Amino acid sequence: MTLSVLGSNGAGKTTLLRLLATLLRPHAGEVTLLGKRLPDEGWAVRGRIGLLGHEPLLYRDLTARENLRLHSKLHATAPGRAAELLEAVGLSRRADEPLRTLSRGLLQRAAICRALLHEPELLLLDEPFANLDPAAREIVEPLIGRSSGKTRVLVSHDPASALAEADIVLGLVRGRAAFVARPSELSDDTVAQLYR
Repeated sequence: MTLSVLGSNGAGKTTLLRLLATLLRPHAGEVTLLGKRLPDEGWAVRGRIGLLGHEPLLYRDLTARENLRLHSKLHATAPGRAAELLEAVGLSRRADEPLRTLSRGLLQRAAICRALLHEPELLLLDEPFANLDPAAREIVEPLIGRSSGKTRVLVSHDPASALAEADIVLGLVRGRAAFVARPSELSDDTVAQLYR
């Protein structure tokens, strides 16, 4: 199941993901995620979600392997899970180089490994294919794309790809829901109005 969130710059897409990730507290209203009320029960969902945002949430002076080892200890992941993910994203050969020396695309692959390491129930993805060339996108698609079978909240600036990935679409305008619909229920004009 994928919820794609669409809207222009400043519409609130990233803010919504940060609320769901328990990185921000709501100023008003209620947020329920995985059956828990946020922020009061945020502790009960943090280990059940994987966040892939604009920032990789990795230590750049450490290697990809060292970062994943640290996150493995935090989440008590299965032995070998980090090596399995590094192999899956094609990063095994570069896994022992400091992240500060890697390209943005390789850094994004390491961030994908971090987000998936603890096998989360829900993936929160903010422009997950950013900085990835077509070959890298093809490599990570089975892990975070539609074919992964994961439950996802996907933020994208590309309406066409977001609609192709979506089961449900949330359109945001200035922090408010303009619509919630299935992709087949949306006209091109309805989507285009989000960006005017």
